[in-house]
Amino acid sequence: MAAAAAAEVPEIFRRCGCKGIRTCLICERQRGGDPPWQVPPGKTHRFIYCSDTGWAVGAEESDFEGWAFPFPGVMLIEDFVTREEEAEMVHLMDLEPWKLSQSGRRKQDYGPKVNFRKQKLKTAGFRGLPSFSREVVRRMGLYPGLEGFRPVEQCNLDYCPERGSAIDSHLDDAWLWGERLVSLNLLSPTVLSMCREAPGSLLLCSAPLAAPEALVDSVIAPSRSVLCQEVEVAIPLPRRSLLVLTGAARHQWKHAIHRRHIKARRVCATFRELSAEFCPGGRQQELGHELLQIALSFQGRPV
Repeated sequence: MAAAAAAEVPEIFRRCGCKGIRTCLICERQRGGDPPWQVPPGKTHRFIYCSDTGWAVGAEESDFEGWAFPFPGVMLIEDFVTREEEAEMVHLMDLEPWKLSQSGRRKQDYGPKVNFRKQKLKTAGFRGLPSFSREVVRRMGLYPGLEGFRPVEQCNLDYCPERGSAIDSHLDDAWLWGERLVSLNLLSPTVLSMCREAPGSLLLCSAPLAAPEALVDSVIAPSRSVLCQEVEVAIPLPRRSLLVLTGAARHQWKHAIHRRHIKARRVCATFRELSAEFCPGGRQQELGHELLQIALSFQGRPV
């Protein structure tokens, strides 16, 4: 009976790609007991990013409700693609194989093979971004802040609640990948959780009610503070929205997707550009030129 029941479960819900301390619902059920990293969380103060003002605002009914601090480096573009475009993109992704990944995710990589620890890469097998991304990349360049954005890598990640999909807090590499980190959120809304391990405190002001440009002539004096390490900033990501992280949000605040924020299947396509080292004038500009030529041919398949 047990074997028959297992046979009824789709393959993607019976195998995982977790290694080390990372786990998903599949391997947690197989191992039994709590996952090794599941310890009571430290005291965290939750703030919500407001795209209208660019500030992180204290959550309702929290100790810091009504208080806020500027959170620069985030741009959110809603309805970046249509429902029809979304359906077509995901359909084309599903025609290609998905590889098992950590923490209940599946992935498709379109980019060079990279060893970030040794700072080495290989172009073997890399044939470019997928053809269906050509229009997406063209459209990105029409928005202020994304002028001249030329991605050299695309990583598709597949999340689903049945696998307990998540991704731990991390900073993206800055040796190869450049200033702008761009992600397209498909199929369901979610929340990107930001945290920072820096010492010191964040100065808080009364939460602004107007857009930043309306606050230019009025200085709001800080009157409260909170330890930086106790703060988590939640960035709500609507379905079909495009998120751009730059500056402090890209390089200083780690980002994560918590398991509890995956309510239905979610597919994320993340696009990365080259760092200055691989751009004209940089030490590896020739390699950067080669990578861009391959990437922007839009003839790729997952590597």
